[in-house]
Amino acid sequence: MEALDTAAARVLRTILDQQPLTEAKIRFAWRLSAGPTLAAATAVEWSADGRLRVTVKSDEWRRELVRARPLILQRLRELVGRDVVKALHVMGGAPR
Repeated sequence: MEALDTAAARVLRTILDQQPLTEAKIRFAWRLSAGPTLAAATAVEWSADGRLRVTVKSDEWRRELVRARPLILQRLRELVGRDVVKALHVMGGAPR
């Protein structure tokens, strides 16, 4: 028997694989990967060369995103493909 979260991720990946690679697809995957609260505190821009620029609303959200970055990147890559998002740049808030 497969765990529900594993099955759901596999189904979403299959569905997303059938869609063209667009910024809307990346934004959708971002929302799923980051979660609704963090996604609401950010704005994302994706470029075709694989860079995802994430702008945060405050220093607090910047710290939270930096902390969660490895897990979010893993989730993103599972949803849209390992080679699609090559880098995640955090913008806004106080630089570290």
